[in-house]
Amino acid sequence: MGIKSIIDIVRNFLFNNVNKQFLIFLFFLSISGIFWLVMALNETYEKEYRIPVRITNIPTNVVLTSDEVDTVRVTIRDKGWALIAYQYSDRLHTVNVNFKTYTRNNGSGSVTASELQRIIYAQTPALTSKVSAIKPDKLEFYYNDGAHKRVPVSWTGRVVPEELYFISKVSYSPDSVDVYAPAAMLDSLTTVYTETLNYSDFRDTLTVNCRLAKVRGVKYVPQHVQVSFYTDVLTEESMDAVPITAINMPANKVLRTFPAKVKVKFVTGVSQFKNLQSDQFLVIADYKEIMANPSDKCNIYLKAYPDGISRASLEVNQVDYLIEEDESE
Repeated sequence: MGIKSIIDIVRNFLFNNVNKQFLIFLFFLSISGIFWLVMALNETYEKEYRIPVRITNIPTNVVLTSDEVDTVRVTIRDKGWALIAYQYSDRLHTVNVNFKTYTRNNGSGSVTASELQRIIYAQTPALTSKVSAIKPDKLEFYYNDGAHKRVPVSWTGRVVPEELYFISKVSYSPDSVDVYAPAAMLDSLTTVYTETLNYSDFRDTLTVNCRLAKVRGVKYVPQHVQVSFYTDVLTEESMDAVPITAINMPANKVLRTFPAKVKVKFVTGVSQFKNLQSDQFLVIADYKEIMANPSDKCNIYLKAYPDGISRASLEVNQVDYLIEEDESE
């Protein structure tokens, strides 16, 4: 079948009596649709736009410590066709705020809603457009002259492993970040915290990439850190032969206890227990307390123990003792 035959078949199909009436119907339906669209677009509407705000003309020695790009929500009232033009054009692409115009020379600057409105009007040449609302009602930014310091990172939130497991170690990468802030804020910052972390019911090492918690007027470099939570299996253990150390002893006296070494009970992780040594624990007897309250036995106290163990306690809290003259003196 040739092309001419195909064209004849299509023409005959479209322009027979029945289809001709259908085409006429489609024509008038299209005309009415276009007319309705023109009428609808000529009505007045309100629409909210999210417009990024950029601080411009920043001096080379100045560092913005707030977010360099913020966003304002602007409600514009205008004809439908104008609102569509804003939607699909770059007229409201960015609001540029001149740093030198709005800085207060005290580490901060602000732009009021009325000033933002004036800037937006300059970018909307359609005379019928009207800004009916701007949120927030004031835009603030913070800066400093480049002063910063290195501050350690710490996590915050609730991180709980499965039952019978505990967090034996937490590591950060990086473990410190550079903090830029106005001088008064910079002096008071000693720790930077992560965003709130919430994890539970895990037994293997948990590694989380997270943002640092935002503080108004403070900038972090970098803004993300990696936090790793290492787990271990809980076990009840004890350390035998921890020596008793006498404190506050006169130079010519020696305190002898019976026994000279005691047992310390505690809860820790299986892997950590393998690396514990008795000299990591400190058990003391206080000479001044003994003299103040003479008795057949003296009290002993657990004063120090390694990180990563809990519920540490002595097997006995009192021992026999003898105070002798130090013959080496």
